[in-house]
Amino acid sequence: MRSQGRKESLSEPRDLDGSYDQLTGESCPAGGGGRCKLVLLPACLPPSLLSSNSEEDEFELSTVCHRPEGLEQLQEQTKFSRKELQVLYRGFKNECPTGLVNEENFKQIYSQFFPQGDSGTYAAFLFNAFDTDHDGSISFEDFVAGLSVILRGTIDDRLSWAFNLYDLNKDGCITKEEMLDIMKSIYDMMGKYTYPAMREEAPREHVENFFQKMDRNKDGVVTIEEFIESCQKDENIMRSMQLFDNVI
Repeated sequence: MRSQGRKESLSEPRDLDGSYDQLTGESCPAGGGGRCKLVLLPACLPPSLLSSNSEEDEFELSTVCHRPEGLEQLQEQTKFSRKELQVLYRGFKNECPTGLVNEENFKQIYSQFFPQGDSGTYAAFLFNAFDTDHDGSISFEDFVAGLSVILRGTIDDRLSWAFNLYDLNKDGCITKEEMLDIMKSIYDMMGKYTYPAMREEAPREHVENFFQKMDRNKDGVVTIEEFIESCQKDENIMRSMQLFDNVI
């Protein structure tokens, strides 16, 4: 049994979508798993997740049902408005009716958007970045917490989130080995049939360029301070950060 905590609290769930659904305790739809379409890339949100369609799908009953925190509490914890949270929750609930998605299901979902390659490794890295309490699942709270940083956070907040994604063992620095694992996973995800074709040595070359630019003291690792400072001086990176501003 999961201990009582953030992922089992409930306060006025009907406020989230304005309906009497599984969160009221009357019923709990199933079939979630592979149907959940969560954030795929920090800059890529499936349309269904942002849909405000109020039509309810019919699902079988399930014994597993995660109940998210109340609307007011989520407003305090994120930078989303009441209406934005309602829209996000409705899309999340319709696509992930059990309220939780595990790593294997997340990988399956992710693979649908990159059929030409193998997205499993990168999806696992992304899953771990959203699963901040490391309990093996992503809840609506996890989802909107990460999304709030990516879409509404300061530049430092967004860069810190990206650093955490790349810092695979969470020891506070990025090594060449970690960055190479990230780059290889991205190349695997993009597939071998891209044009122009990706060279086998390209991931390692990207890592070397990354460290030449960001490892300021040349100690073989990149700290979060070095990462943020270097990114802030890169016009292309700063321009890409602005792409998040008007996603929703």
